[in-house]
Amino acid sequence: MRSADVKRTTKETDITVSLRLEGTGEAKIECAVGFFRHMLENFARHGLFDLELSAKGDLDVDQHHLVEDTGIVLGAAFTACLGDRAGLRRVGSCLYPMDETLSRAAVDLSGRAFLVFDAALGGPLISASADGKSAPFQSDTVHDFWQGFVSTALCTLHLEILRGRSDHHKIEALFKSAARALRGACEIDERLGERVPSTKGTLDGTGIMLC
Repeated sequence: MRSADVKRTTKETDITVSLRLEGTGEAKIECAVGFFRHMLENFARHGLFDLELSAKGDLDVDQHHLVEDTGIVLGAAFTACLGDRAGLRRVGSCLYPMDETLSRAAVDLSGRAFLVFDAALGGPLISASADGKSAPFQSDTVHDFWQGFVSTALCTLHLEILRGRSDHHKIEALFKSAARALRGACEIDERLGERVPSTKGTLDGTGIMLC
């Protein structure tokens, strides 16, 4: 079972992630932003990843730090789980329909961090919970989350909304399609054996050996 525990603490945020790739989609998410918590739960369920995550941050300032740093730590957990990336299918994609919205995700666990993000999100906020226990979500931070993710997951990720009206549906479809694409890319290719799926012979991102 490929699993990892990652923690990152700064003056702005305190994030811990426990990730198991061969999971059942179980998620235990602690986060004060309800909509973001829901997206992470969807990510785990559709990727069949077991995910425990605690995210605390300076929400009195802005949600940017919390959301971006969560992406950074989650991406680092994937890198820790994947090791030298030998035997991986490496590439995955998903076309995900959600009512009027259609999302497309394609990922390459290439060892290179690159994000293409074209989501056409219209508004800055998604409403708070009716009981007042959860803050409204800043939809502009979705881009920041995935930028943080690719920076440490060391992958090329293309995320696009092909059509849609509701920002809620657009963001949720993005998380679901990304999860399913990653699920496919992280799977072990039995035909490949223990070889690294690259003509370079390495997917470590740099090719630099520390002495």
